[in-house]
Amino acid sequence: MLSQKTKYALQALSVLAGNYGKGPTLIPLIAEQKGIPLRFLENILHELKQEGLLISHRGRHGGYELAKHPSRIKLATIIRLVDGPIAMLSCVSLHFYQPCEGCNERHCGLKNVMAEARDAILAVLEKRTLADVMDV
Repeated sequence: MLSQKTKYALQALSVLAGNYGKGPTLIPLIAEQKGIPLRFLENILHELKQEGLLISHRGRHGGYELAKHPSRIKLATIIRLVDGPIAMLSCVSLHFYQPCEGCNERHCGLKNVMAEARDAILAVLEKRTLADVMDV
């Protein structure tokens, strides 16, 4: 399940995707449009800027804009940046692998099922981009 933070990030980025090429968008406008607490949104957008996904502009006409075209930003990338692993178990994570505590992976029947679930989810999230979810 997506965290509230990731949902907010995707909602805010969908606004920025819809405004791509029109200049920076003010954070309070995004917060009001999407019903996101302003301080929480500021933190999320700052983190995404640190990761290179956003560009910020200061001043009277400042705000945030996407660093690249919405069709070049995969949903899987956003989810990993905000939430970390997409897999439901750390032992099947492609980017955040950790063995499960107290589990013998060689004899775990759950691992194969969770790896298959991860692959099905990733098949969608690696193919879909912000352009697919942007506000119009």
